[in-house]
Amino acid sequence: MIAALMPNYNRADIAFSHGAGAWIFAEDGRRYLDFGAGIATSSLGHGHKHLVRAIAEQAARVIHVSNLYRVPQAEALAARLTAASFADSVFFCNSGAEANEGLVKAMRRTHYEEGHPERTEVICFEGAFHGRTLAMISATGNAKYLEGFGTPVPGFAHVPYNDLEAVRAAITPRTAGILVEPVQGEGGVRPAAPGFLAALRQICDEHNILLGIDEVQTGMGRTGKLFAHEWAGIKPDIVSAAKGIGGGFPLAAVLASERVDTSLKPGTHGTTYGGGPLACAAGNAVLDIVLGEGFLAQLTDTAAYLRAALERLVARHPDIFTAVRGLGLLQGLKCAVPNGQAQAAALSAGLLTVAAGDNVLRLAPPLIIGTVEVDEAITRLDETAAALRAAKTNSEANAA
Repeated sequence: MIAALMPNYNRADIAFSHGAGAWIFAEDGRRYLDFGAGIATSSLGHGHKHLVRAIAEQAARVIHVSNLYRVPQAEALAARLTAASFADSVFFCNSGAEANEGLVKAMRRTHYEEGHPERTEVICFEGAFHGRTLAMISATGNAKYLEGFGTPVPGFAHVPYNDLEAVRAAITPRTAGILVEPVQGEGGVRPAAPGFLAALRQICDEHNILLGIDEVQTGMGRTGKLFAHEWAGIKPDIVSAAKGIGGGFPLAAVLASERVDTSLKPGTHGTTYGGGPLACAAGNAVLDIVLGEGFLAQLTDTAAYLRAALERLVARHPDIFTAVRGLGLLQGLKCAVPNGQAQAAALSAGLLTVAAGDNVLRLAPPLIIGTVEVDEAITRLDETAAALRAAKTNSEANAA
């Protein structure tokens, strides 16, 4: 007899009942410090009163109406996002993969509207992750995600991350644009090299192609600015956002410049649930906090404190952790042991983390943490390192 749930996840045998701030409680009563945040999604932590109130009050009024009618909550959220970003308009959807699908469709459609229907190819980067749909695993290009699903969707070229010469060499008359993550989260918490995003902007301008930025994991304040590309001082043509935008409620967005947004006319793209009243009530509640006075400045201070503490952690345990990298409250510990073992040991120490590519242990805590939570996380990572060292010593002794 098989389980009712499909077995496509390797789930830890823990079920959570409730949470408060950066803490979450299992059904057996054990308390965990959440430095995974539902994979960088629970941006305000657990049980945030303002977010909970906004969702509950909206749910009591109306949950869904469809996009056959105006949705004032979506109009308000779009206006706030455009006022705080490069964008001129916003399309709301439900997930990061869907946002990236919309981004690629908008890129292609823009060139079609401008008289270049042949421009359909998007340059992507090795080590990227853009979602799990057929098109987005093709954009990702990782053989592990592509295996068993047949011929990849055409229209995506892949070059090494941070390699400008490879980008230039990949441009052809069929190129529509470039899709890049400011920090490759799933790919191992690898930030773009200094000047890389600015150079991509220049390349796109030179060739009249579009710069698309995947901010699904880095957006909504995670790096200390509303969007991570702001650190590079550039304006993209189109951006995808999801994860933290709804504080844990399913919501995603495609933010577009005027050049791109005019390409999506009625009938060209749509979604049943995207931009509904309940999701956008959550999104507005998150923005209330993230764009509140001093919030991002405080987050930046906390992130610097975390980074310094992680550097010291690596220095104490070089046989377990070899380096730290990342931006803001998206940090990764490069492991000298398998990162799956490190994640399991951290879990045993009461700390939730997320494994990432390149044998990295990813830390993406709620944005509302402070130095107290950082100190507690470091204590638990010290315990994690000690447990991993002991296991390694025992394994070597048994092998001898």
